[in-house]
Amino acid sequence: GKRRRGRKPSGMPGATRISGRPEEAEQRSACGHWEGDTVMGAAHERDCLLTLVERSSGIALVAKLAHRTVTAVNRAVLKLIRESGWLFKTITWDNGTEIHGYRQTEQVTGVRCYFAYPHHPWQRGSNENFNGLLRQYCPKRRSLARLRQRDCDLIAHKLNSRPRKRYGYKSPIERIEELRGALHLGC
Repeated sequence: GKRRRGRKPSGMPGATRISGRPEEAEQRSACGHWEGDTVMGAAHERDCLLTLVERSSGIALVAKLAHRTVTAVNRAVLKLIRESGWLFKTITWDNGTEIHGYRQTEQVTGVRCYFAYPHHPWQRGSNENFNGLLRQYCPKRRSLARLRQRDCDLIAHKLNSRPRKRYGYKSPIERIEELRGALHLGC
C-alpha cells in the first residue's frame, strides 16, 4: 500500500519512520545525522556490537555490549553521545526489539530517532556499508566474547582512517575535518 510520510512503525508506539526524517539527513548535507544497528557474533552467545555511523562523513563509533537488550543499547547510545564529542541530531535505526527503548534516548539527549521500513536495509546504507567493513575484523558467526571496548575503539579508528570511494578517496576522518572547515559547524 501507499506509505504516508512519517507513518508510525507497528509495535513501537510514537516512533517515526525514515520518511519523516529531515531533508538534510536524507541529502547528507549537514553533520549530526547518524544511522545505528547491532552486529551479532556467534549464534550461541549474547555479546554483540553497537555501531553508529554519521551520514555526511562516514565517521563511525563502535560499542561492545554484553547483551543485545534495550537496557544495554540505551546505556551504550547515551554514553557514545555524551563522550564522543560528535554532534548528534538524529539516529535512524532498524526495527530490532533492542531499539524499543529509543524514547529514553530522545528524552535524555534531545536526539530524534527514526526507523527504516522493515526489510529495507538500504535505507540505512551508511551503517550497512560500515557493518560490512567491520566484518573484516569481526567475521559472522565468530565469537565476540573476548573483544573489549579498547579493541572496538581501535577497529573504529582503523576504519575511520580508511579512504572511501564515496568521499573522493578521503577517509571519514579527513572528510569530517573538511566538513568542519567548510561549514564551520561543530561536526
